[in-house]
Amino acid sequence: MIDIGKLYCGGSSTGDGLRYGKEAGPDCHGNSPHKVQKLASERRPIVVWNTTRTCNLHCVHCYTDSDNLKYDGELTTAEAMKLIDELSDFGIPSLLFSGGEPFMRKDLFTLLEYASKKNVRPVISTNGTLIDKETAQRVKDSGVVYVGISLDGLEAINDKFRGVEGAFLRTMKGFDNCRAVGQRVGLRLTLTERNYLDLHGIFDFIEKEQINRACFYHLVYSGRGSAISKDDLTHTESRQAMDIILERTKDYFDRNLDINILTVDNHVDGVYTYLKMKEKNMPEAEDVYSMLKWNGGAANSSGVGIGNIDFVGNVHPDQFWQDYTFGNIRDRNFGDIWMDESDPIMRGLKHKAEHIKGRCRLCKYKEICTGSMRVRGYRIYDDPWAPDPACYLTDEEIGLDKDKREYLKGHGEEFPMPAEINR
Repeated sequence: MIDIGKLYCGGSSTGDGLRYGKEAGPDCHGNSPHKVQKLASERRPIVVWNTTRTCNLHCVHCYTDSDNLKYDGELTTAEAMKLIDELSDFGIPSLLFSGGEPFMRKDLFTLLEYASKKNVRPVISTNGTLIDKETAQRVKDSGVVYVGISLDGLEAINDKFRGVEGAFLRTMKGFDNCRAVGQRVGLRLTLTERNYLDLHGIFDFIEKEQINRACFYHLVYSGRGSAISKDDLTHTESRQAMDIILERTKDYFDRNLDINILTVDNHVDGVYTYLKMKEKNMPEAEDVYSMLKWNGGAANSSGVGIGNIDFVGNVHPDQFWQDYTFGNIRDRNFGDIWMDESDPIMRGLKHKAEHIKGRCRLCKYKEICTGSMRVRGYRIYDDPWAPDPACYLTDEEIGLDKDKREYLKGHGEEFPMPAEINR
C-alpha cells in the first residue's frame, strides 16, 4: 500500500509502523497502530484468507472467479480454527477474511471471534451488500479492527461492474450500518476504464458521504481479470489517475478533512509520488524516499509481507497467484510452508532484488519498488522475474538509457512493454 496522505501530505495512520517503520499514535477513532514490523526473513505476512469462494455478486474483475454456488472442499470450522492457532503461533500481524464473499460463510462470526481471542487482528474484505444493522453490530462485537467494502464506481457503473442491479445501494447501506455502530470501515475501488474518468466525482462522493478511508487498487491480472483488457488503464491513464489522486488528497489535507487515501498493488505509485514531490521542490521529498526505501516496495510484499490461503487450504504467494501453490495447511503447518525456501518461487520472492530482470533490474529506483507485482510479470511474459507491465514510468524517468537497453538486449532481458491500448 502507498499511503498518499502520509507520504504526499505528511499525515499519519495506524499502518505507519507496518509500512514505513514509524509508529503513529492512536487515530481519531481511538484505534491503536500496528507495531513496527521487522524486515526480510524475520517479517511475518499479513495473510489474506479466502474463507469461501461463494459470492452473491458476479464482478467483472473477480480474481477468484467466484459465483453464487457451493464449492467443494472448503475448510471446516475445526480446520479453520486450527489454522488460526497456527497463524497466531507464527505471529502474523493480521488476518484478512476475504472470499468470494466472507459473509456467505455460516461460521464467519465464530472464526472472527476466535481470531480476535488469539490476538490475530481480524480484518474483513467484503462487498458490503449483506451487512444489515444486526450483522454490523456482530462484526463490531467480534473484535474486527477494520472492514474494507468494495465499490467500483458510482451507482450505475458499480452495478454494471458488480453484475447485479441494486448492488450500489446495498453496499452503501452496509457501509452506513458499520459506521452507525462505530465499526472502523473504508471503501476499496479498483481503477479501471469504467471509473477512472469519474475520479473527481468519486472524490466528491467520498467527501459528501464523510468516508474517512478509501483505497484505490490497480488491476492485477487474475481470475476474471486475467489479462490486459479494455478494462485496464493504459500507462498514460494510470499517470492521469495518480495526478488526480495526489491533487484531491492534498486538497482534503489542506482543508483538514480526516480522509485517508491509499493506492494498492502498484509500488510504482511510491516512485511517482516521490518524483512529483521533487518536481514541486517539496522539502519532505527525501524523507519520503527514506520511508519508501525502508518499506522496500515489492521486496517485502508477495511471499514476504503478504501471503494467501485459499478456501481449500492451499498457500499462495498472494491472493492473485492462486495458480501457484507452495503446499496445503491440511498437510503442513502454515509457518513451515511459508519459511521453506526449497521452492524456487518462494526462494526468489524472499530475495526479489537478486532475481528481477529487465528494466526493473537496472531501474534507479529499484530499492524503493523492487519490481512491483511479480504475478503481473508472470502473466504477460510467462516469467515471474520479468518487469511489471503496469509500470507507467518512462525509460528516461528510471534512468534506462540507450546503453542500458542494449545491455539488456544482449543479456536476453529485453521485455517489450505492452503498447498503449488503442481506444
